[in-house]
Amino acid sequence: MAKKNIVVMGVCGSGKTSVGMAIAQKLGCRFLDGDDLHPRANIIKMSEGHPLNDEDRYPWLVRISDVFFSLSRRSENAVIVCSALKKKYRDIIRDGNDVLFVHLVGSYDLILERMKKRQGHYMKESMVQSQFDTLEMPTADETDVISIDITPPLEEVIAKTLAEVEAKIDK
Repeated sequence: MAKKNIVVMGVCGSGKTSVGMAIAQKLGCRFLDGDDLHPRANIIKMSEGHPLNDEDRYPWLVRISDVFFSLSRRSENAVIVCSALKKKYRDIIRDGNDVLFVHLVGSYDLILERMKKRQGHYMKESMVQSQFDTLEMPTADETDVISIDITPPLEEVIAKTLAEVEAKIDK
């Protein structure tokens, strides 16, 4: 399987970390949690239960784009999990990078149920609605996006994702 930079995207609680780690392992590349790339002010804001706005997200998205750029200069690739909720966010990450997006798609009710069970994360379940309000579903012109339904069990979601990624990057 060829290597490529991949963003696993979607709202909070969609399984980005689990799916992203599986992709990174399969591709033999680095895994980075986009949450670790947030500026301190963003982490504090979210931990206080306040959703981020576009101004807050901009330096974070540029940092993600820069990580892909830096790695590519060393002929390395990575899988980074990042919500990438709006097209303009995805465009910032795309800028100067060869990136494939894997969009994990689930219903509001499914995501809310998952978030209620989640422990030790600064994203609060009250912020789920703001994630859905912000989400701009990828459009047909975003040919570098694979959408994956997260309703099935995680093992099936991972298997389908790996098959779709392999088909897309081996072209």
